[in-house]
Amino acid sequence: MNAQTDSGDPQTTPEELRRAVVGSVVGTALEWYDFFIYGTAAALVFGKLFFAEGDPATGTLLAFATFGVGFVFRPIGGILFGHVGDRIGRRATLVLTTAVMGLSTGMIGLLPTYESIGVWAAVLLVALRVVQGLGAGAEFGGASTLLAEHAPRRRRGFFTSFAQTGVQIGLLTGTLVFLLVGTLDDEALYSWGWRVPFLVSFALIGVALYVRLRVEESPVFKRMREQQTLVKLPIRDAIVRYPRNMMIGVGGHVADTALAYLMATFSVSYVTETLDLSRTVALTGVVLFSIAVIALQPVYGALSDRIGRRPLNLFSVVFSALFAFPFWLLVNTGEPVVIWLALLLMMTLGWAPMIAVQPAWYAELFGARVRYSAFASSREVGAAIAGFAPLVAAYLQGLLDGAPWLIAVMMIGLCLISFVAFYAAREGKDIDIEEMGPEPVATKQAPETPL
Repeated sequence: MNAQTDSGDPQTTPEELRRAVVGSVVGTALEWYDFFIYGTAAALVFGKLFFAEGDPATGTLLAFATFGVGFVFRPIGGILFGHVGDRIGRRATLVLTTAVMGLSTGMIGLLPTYESIGVWAAVLLVALRVVQGLGAGAEFGGASTLLAEHAPRRRRGFFTSFAQTGVQIGLLTGTLVFLLVGTLDDEALYSWGWRVPFLVSFALIGVALYVRLRVEESPVFKRMREQQTLVKLPIRDAIVRYPRNMMIGVGGHVADTALAYLMATFSVSYVTETLDLSRTVALTGVVLFSIAVIALQPVYGALSDRIGRRPLNLFSVVFSALFAFPFWLLVNTGEPVVIWLALLLMMTLGWAPMIAVQPAWYAELFGARVRYSAFASSREVGAAIAGFAPLVAAYLQGLLDGAPWLIAVMMIGLCLISFVAFYAAREGKDIDIEEMGPEPVATKQAPETPL
């Protein structure tokens, strides 16, 4: 059966599309809950639990360094699992990454600390962070590709935005769990309380697997498999056929990655340690902007179907750069309401439009035969570049005796990188996602591009 209608939309029934959306939301929520709680724990407790030697500032720097390790391995995960996704299927790969992320995160909650086994505690923590990075590197690209290949063309931005909604639900859930755990006294928090958010991941694996196993494979991938047009080395074909778009994909994920972890992890450390405010104040700010961003994701996604991905991307990154210094001025007031307002403005106007259109934007950069590999690998290289932003921010803050102004300069520089990528990318909202893209590299047919 042909996987397209006359209008170019995939032959996906409303029920199949609904299951794809639910599967994407639940799966990305679990996997990014797992990835985000590590960042929160790094800001609040890991410095003291796993890096006990030295002063607290050094412990925090080391904790943020292990946080960044996950980003180093995300491109590798994107390449490895992206290959599986382009060869075996989008759905099967997402089931695998769900198990990888859930198990590695749950095991972090079982780790002994520095007090028990010394430096081996940090070694084991880093090893599990590496596994997290491998799983996370394939998750978003796979979920977004699956949704894009199920969605009707004229509403692609709207439906694929739910992949990002799941990410935000994961951030919100992880922060809420730490907010509850944070009400414990220090003795309880550092002895057993910090483990609870990680152990919860074991319970969530079954739910996510059940939902994802009910999702139909992408109609685009089914057609490629039936017509035997799969390629042997998707990442090689992607690099050879789409070198410009691969570079655009790398740059397009730099600013939003840095902003996400500066706001959701570094700001928690800054508010609690530099401004000497409570954990509740810091985490409440993350909860507030997470709720707002969740509500705005489908709105921005639908808007991109009308005006395009490019205008929203450019507005988002320009606002983020212009608001960098005002953001830290507001935070430095030390007033909780003003801090929350600063976070809300940065994340709802600067960050949210950019991430809402990201799933469709990346899917539209590449042909179907290499889409999963190219999407995941290019995006995660960008994440690796910006993933150490909290660590660099902590270092830059130290250069100015606690002042955040060099951090603002860094934010502007990273936004400039993504601005160039967004400006160079062509508008993709009217692209036929069903197009296979170029023939495999091994053939003699002239290369095509979907743009």
